[in-house]
Amino acid sequence: MAKINTICVQEGYKPKKGEARVTPIVQSTTFYYEKASQLADLFDLKTEGFFYSRVANPTVDVLEKKVAAIEGGVAALACASGQAAVLLSILNVCKAGDNIISSASIYGGSHNLMNVTLRRYGIEARFFDPEAEDSEIEKLIDEKTKLIYGETIANPSMIILDFEKLSRIAKKHKVLFVVDNTLATAILIRPIEFGANVIVYSSSKYLDGHAVALGGVLVDCGNFDYNNNSRYQDFYSFDESYHGVKYADNKSPFVTKAKVQLLRDLGPTMAPQNAFLTVLGIETLGLRMLKHSENAKAVAEFLDKHPKVAWVKSPNLKDNKYHGLALKYLPKGCGGMLSFGIKGGLEKVALFLESLKLIALVTHIADVRSSLLHPASTTHRQMSLVDLEKCGVSSDLIRLSIGIEDISDIIEDIRQALEKV
Repeated sequence: MAKINTICVQEGYKPKKGEARVTPIVQSTTFYYEKASQLADLFDLKTEGFFYSRVANPTVDVLEKKVAAIEGGVAALACASGQAAVLLSILNVCKAGDNIISSASIYGGSHNLMNVTLRRYGIEARFFDPEAEDSEIEKLIDEKTKLIYGETIANPSMIILDFEKLSRIAKKHKVLFVVDNTLATAILIRPIEFGANVIVYSSSKYLDGHAVALGGVLVDCGNFDYNNNSRYQDFYSFDESYHGVKYADNKSPFVTKAKVQLLRDLGPTMAPQNAFLTVLGIETLGLRMLKHSENAKAVAEFLDKHPKVAWVKSPNLKDNKYHGLALKYLPKGCGGMLSFGIKGGLEKVALFLESLKLIALVTHIADVRSSLLHPASTTHRQMSLVDLEKCGVSSDLIRLSIGIEDISDIIEDIRQALEKV
């Protein structure tokens, strides 16, 4: 089997004689066939191919195959944004009256989706402390629980997911284990190797890597048995809304159902241009993730020693409570993210943000350029003070995304800004 850097470059697209060497952008909504039976077979899932770009497109298909390969899954589904990917991962198994179990330490947008929007549609989110014992988490699970959700590296609290614990609980109760791997990527960890059944991405982050293409991806790990599991009757019964298909019999039950039901009906489709740009980004993913990790570790060590810095959250630091989990699950690095606080209150935080020259204040993370943000007043401002505390976002927290610039230039920019505080 090819190594992961080779998969990043080569997988997903295999040109034939005379075809483009680089993945083409197929900018077409629809596709031509000579016989009615050919098109009918596509709709009946008897053959693979393309009939309408809302459901499948050749350029998007290359991205899906590439991401599935780097994660070791059986199939992937690309959609319009990371938020759409999270939503589809839930709606694919949940309906009104069901519930999900999630770590409280997740991205603010995901938390609000689960805690506010989905509740309006009758799907309940039950949150647990990521440090809780098995028994505390298991108390939240009942016959209507459809999945357990967590982030490999929590944004922005930098909590490392305890895969062993959550996988153990999920298997015990025969519940899907869904992992958002956005901040680590398959370069640093393959969640499938630690029990994940479905993997979620905001591909707008490290997969794209250049802050140019919105997108999200779901990966079906192909390691969950839906048959005779009363929680997932929709997978082992026949779907009369789609020609009586039985999803559990498909090699990729989760992605197939998400594609022919949710992508078809809701339409959060990824554009071919964004798929093309994301494919280009993934080709250098292996090189970038190691550089991001190396730079972030150096910045964390610099901040940890600076007298004007109140605290630093980075699993790279030996005294960090998640350092042990980082060594266990992320031995190649922890990505480019960290968070920290400055002594002196919010005025000092604002002054620091506005004194930077190289590092930009933007609503984005995880691309080649270093950037930062104050989550409590931006990405997480919709959350209550109680919820902010539960997910590890204090009022003075600065979220710092370290790029692949020369490390001396990054540290010098931080140093000169701290001098002005």
